[in-house]
This record gives sequence, C-alpha cells and structure tokens, in this order.
Amino acid sequence: MLIGELASRAGTSTRTLRYYEQHGLVQADRDANGYRQYDDAELRVVHEIRSLLAAGFGLEDIRPFVACLRAGNESGHVCPDSVLVLRRKLAEVDGFIGQLTDLRQQLRAQLDEAVAHRESPCHTQTCQP
Repeated sequence: MLIGELASRAGTSTRTLRYYEQHGLVQADRDANGYRQYDDAELRVVHEIRSLLAAGFGLEDIRPFVACLRAGNESGHVCPDSVLVLRRKLAEVDGFIGQLTDLRQQLRAQLDEAVAHRESPCHTQTCQP
C-alpha cells in the first residue's frame, strides 16, 4: 500500500509515517518511481507505535516492541527486551506515583492548616487568649 493509504488506515499523517521511517521504526520498499510501498504488517507496527507513544514511551523505548513484532510475534510486548522496557517504565510510573502522593499529602496538610486558621476565632497577633 502507498503511504497515503497506510496513513489513512492507521489514523495518522503521511508526515508522521515518514518521521517513523526516518527513525527506523517503519519500513517501506521503494517502487521504480520512488513511491513508498508498505507491507500490510506495517499497519500493525504503526498501531503499536502510536499506542506506546500515547502511553508515554519514547521512540527509543519503542524499538524493542517493533523488533518483537517484526520477529513474527503476535504482540510486541512478549519479547525479553520489551519486558525490560515495560519493567523500567513501570518503575518510573511507580516513582511518579510516590512523588505525587507525597505532594498530595503536603498540599492536604497546607490546606487543612489554612482552613483551620481561617476558622479560628482568634487568628491575629493582637488577639488575647
């Protein structure tokens, strides 16, 4: 299929496909006239790329998944190199969750303190106990 058809079927642009190809993620043969010809398997590869990008993976992280698909596997995440990337990404997400949990606790404490201070009948220095 030509680049326009692949782009349409994958729900992306021809520019994006050329970008993926430039980074070695998508492969095309060239016709005698120079047009890119894509195998039907590239549609699956493009879907995998888009899915992983949407999940926050970078282009370098995606390479093992694409290689796994190209090796004939039904899914890009079943190969050992893909599993390593998944483990690393999960650890990264767990770290972010920990940071966000800490931040949430800090914000909650500040909010609770601010609300308690506002609701206090005596919240100025001139107030006598």
